[in-house]
Parts: sequence; C-alpha cells; structure tokens
Amino acid sequence: MTNMTARDDPPNTALPYPTYAGHRRRLSLTLLVMANMLPLLGVILFDWDVGALIILYWSENLVLGAYNILKMATVGGLSAVFPSMFFSIHYGGFCAVHGFFILSLLFDAPASFGDDPPWPLFLVFLQLLFDVIEQVFSLAPREWIIAFIGLFISHGYSYVSNFLIAGERKSATVTSLMSAPYKRIVILHITIIAGSFAILSLGQPLFLLIVLVGLKTGLDVALHVREHQRARGN
Repeated sequence: MTNMTARDDPPNTALPYPTYAGHRRRLSLTLLVMANMLPLLGVILFDWDVGALIILYWSENLVLGAYNILKMATVGGLSAVFPSMFFSIHYGGFCAVHGFFILSLLFDAPASFGDDPPWPLFLVFLQLLFDVIEQVFSLAPREWIIAFIGLFISHGYSYVSNFLIAGERKSATVTSLMSAPYKRIVILHITIIAGSFAILSLGQPLFLLIVLVGLKTGLDVALHVREHQRARGN
C-alpha cells in the first residue's frame, strides 16, 4: 500500500468550476474598489456633494441591468429574447421610479417630466427611464462620466472573468437572473439613502461624504463576494 501525498489527491469533481479564489478574485475585487474610489476623488478634488454621489450610485443600476441582459442572452440564447424584453420593462420601471424619487428629493422634480405624449402600454416605464437618464446626465458634474465608465469596466471584468471564464453561467438560469440585480440594489440604496439624509441634515461635511463613499465601497465588496461565493456553491 502506497502513501498518497497531497500531490496525488484526486481532483475535486464536486464543483463544476473553481471556487471563488485566486488571481481572478483579487483582480475583480481590486477593480471594484478602484471604481468605488473614483467618487472619493470627485468629493475631494471636485467638491462633489451628496447629490452627485447618489445619482452616480443610481447610474450603477443601469450598468448592472445591461450586464444582466447580457448574462440572460449568454445563458438562454434566442430563448432569452422575450424574458430579456420583459426584464427591460420591469427593471427599467423600477430604476425609473427609483431615479425619479432621488431627483425629487435632492434636486426637485424636473418640470419637463410628462410633457411628451406617453408611450403605449408598459413602454411608458421605459419612457420615464429615458427621461430620468436625461435629467441625471444634465445634472451630473462633468468629471462624473469617468466614474461611470469605471463602474462599467469593473462590472464588465466581473462578467467576463467570473460569469464566462470561471463558469458561473453553468449554474445560472434565465429565470434566476431576472431577479438577481434587485437584491444588491435594495440593500445598497436603502443604506446609501439613509446615510444621505443624515449628511444633508448636518450640512454635507466633507468627512461624512468620505464616510458615505467608504460605506458604499464596503457594502459593495461584501455583496460582491457573497454573490460569487453563492454562485459557486462555496
């Protein structure tokens, strides 16, 4: 009988893909933290206020939604066309109402909303979303677009590295993906909006704006790790 060393151990075939660890995990988290640090530069160097931070964090919902549709197409192919359209309408409506709520509280509701003829049926939710996006980009600081692109790159790397290369798509279904973004959004934005009200009541001191960025970053990292560990059965 021969002794089996660690080198001779048979591979673990219980998991269809590697555990969430190693260089992909480190790079994914590094990009996530770097993207979340860009708003910190906005606060320190360009005097961003709480409104600029909140509409940037809201815009991340658009990035999540875009990549989620891409995931649905990856998993379901042509069979995902109708679910993706349905997702676009109900998720778009959710983001639109969320964005309108933020604009109403922090910037006053723009009077231009509702001036155009409404789109037919449920497409009115997408119309409201496009109106909110137009208002957000008109109110955002000029440097804001750099932070938005940073979020797009961070989530794009996670999609390629974790979903495609590491194989998280193997355990994903079109049905599960339809509800996936909401969990992250609800936890993040309830916390962020509550913190924003506290900051507004104290006059938006720089220290608390920095704390808000740190709070969002910490939550984002925790939710990111939890999401990918759960996807891989860790």
